[in-house]
Amino acid sequence: MPRDPLIGLVGKPSAGKSTTLNSLTDASSKVGRFTTIDPQRAIGYLQIDCACARFNLSDKCKPNYGACVQGRRSVPIELLDVAGLVPGAHEGRGLGNKFLDDLRHADALIHVVDASGTVDAEGKETRGYDPSVDIAWLRAEIVAWILGNLMQRWPSIRRRHMAIKGNAVDTLQAQFSGYGSTSKVINRTLDRARIKEPLEEWSDETVQHVVNAFVDEKFPTVIALNKIDHPDADKNIAKIAKMQDPNTIVLCSAISEVFLRKMAKQRYIKYVEGSEFVDTKEDLIEQGDPTGGGLKDLDDKNKTRIDNLKDMVLYRFGSTGVVQVLSKAAELLGLVPIFPVRNTSTFGSGSSDARVVFRDCVLVKKGSTVGDVARKVMGDAPIAFIEGVGNMRVAEDDLVAVGKNDILAFKVG
Repeated sequence: MPRDPLIGLVGKPSAGKSTTLNSLTDASSKVGRFTTIDPQRAIGYLQIDCACARFNLSDKCKPNYGACVQGRRSVPIELLDVAGLVPGAHEGRGLGNKFLDDLRHADALIHVVDASGTVDAEGKETRGYDPSVDIAWLRAEIVAWILGNLMQRWPSIRRRHMAIKGNAVDTLQAQFSGYGSTSKVINRTLDRARIKEPLEEWSDETVQHVVNAFVDEKFPTVIALNKIDHPDADKNIAKIAKMQDPNTIVLCSAISEVFLRKMAKQRYIKYVEGSEFVDTKEDLIEQGDPTGGGLKDLDDKNKTRIDNLKDMVLYRFGSTGVVQVLSKAAELLGLVPIFPVRNTSTFGSGSSDARVVFRDCVLVKKGSTVGDVARKVMGDAPIAFIEGVGNMRVAEDDLVAVGKNDILAFKVG
């Protein structure tokens, strides 16, 4: 049965990984150097365009989990926080093998990088450190970990491959299944690597090339450049932007997002997660609301901090970037939101309240079929047929995509 997508948060100590987790979830992860000792799973909230907006039903949309505000829906997604890695992790430094092993079932990674350059490779305070080095060595650690495991067995793998006259996809999948791989991932890996010679003729360099391609396919990675409000961040961001695919980079300030959410919950400001706008009581009064939205008065210290945050982060970058980090990870995975309903004409869930629509939403990977979604939602229940919008039957091998086969009713029989 297809499992839920899992996003892993990785990075060196003190890069801001725990703060980023806090800003993506309702959890309270400890913040501080080397505080995250064991892997921690938490629920983050991915913002998507809800199907209710397509049918002008936003006022009736009340999700069982998450929320939907004017067609913008927050969908739960599982996150895995892994303790800070250090160079040499694949050799066991800093309990690195354990932490790398915890990542193996992640579908994508968010690499939180300290863009300020004020923390060295091992998480110690410094000044002038080049954070582009972190991006290179963390990926190299993952490659070295997988390559080391594979090369220990490679002679026997090759002999067995030749003895049974196997094909490269099946042989590699047998070795990479422990990392949560599938045959589809292996096929994409070989396409990316462009290997022409048969597996039994692969040199050590070819095997390493294949492992690099596998890491790219299995662990698509978002580079979350954190602490963008630090004065030294600009030059580091400019350097990294020239070295990395810009489609994988998101600029963020996790600590700013945590602060804004805290102030909003305490009713000192009006703030929507991921927005570029923050309104204080004075702002709302100036906009014509004599009550100031019922907000509390800010003291001078917090008022100054919010004004600085507006100038240094929100107005300059358009947001704190944290919500966009999770959206980028979902984009790299090609996640498709699916809305299971009881009736594909009314979009109800079969509850007693017929005025409520689109109660549920699940996330599936790109390339999933209607049958895959049925097994994910219904488990082993026997499916008689499946309906799409307008009570039209759809085939189990039809692909799902945003706006196509993404609203489904499963009829048991």
